[in-house]
Amino acid sequence: MTSLSRHLPLVVLLGSMAAAVPAQAQDFKAGFVNTDRVFREANSAKAAQTKLEQEFSKREKELVDLGNTLKSATDKFEREAPTLSESQRASKQRALADQDRDFQRKRREFQEDLSSRKSEELATVLDRANKVVKQVAEAEKYDVILQEAVYINPKLDITDKVIKAMNAGNGK
Repeated sequence: MTSLSRHLPLVVLLGSMAAAVPAQAQDFKAGFVNTDRVFREANSAKAAQTKLEQEFSKREKELVDLGNTLKSATDKFEREAPTLSESQRASKQRALADQDRDFQRKRREFQEDLSSRKSEELATVLDRANKVVKQVAEAEKYDVILQEAVYINPKLDITDKVIKAMNAGNGK
């Protein structure tokens, strides 16, 4: 019963749409845009990806170098540990633990910064894509354009039109 009451507004909406569609079936025009493809194929999405790579490549290289240095130091410690005194061993273990904590913190900060910037860039691309979708919908008299669906008939897919319009500079 709770499942039906939770979905009742959707059932009513779909029922009313189904009742209206037969009378206007030839006038109803629907389309679909695959946003994943837009994010992969649109020039603005590719430019955003390149921008992020340039922006974060130096920090990523520093992290890789720091990780390699830490690994080398750990390997060296493991080889030398049997010959070290107890106090030297404890001191080096603390230093390695501190370096590892610092490395993990820097890696976490890098991932958070990258994720944040990626979200910003994707939001900009999505905003442009939505403007282009609206322009295409208005120009070609679409009644509805979906961005997510379980199944879509390929003949309703207007993703190529949207990508071409975005690449042509529309929707700025």
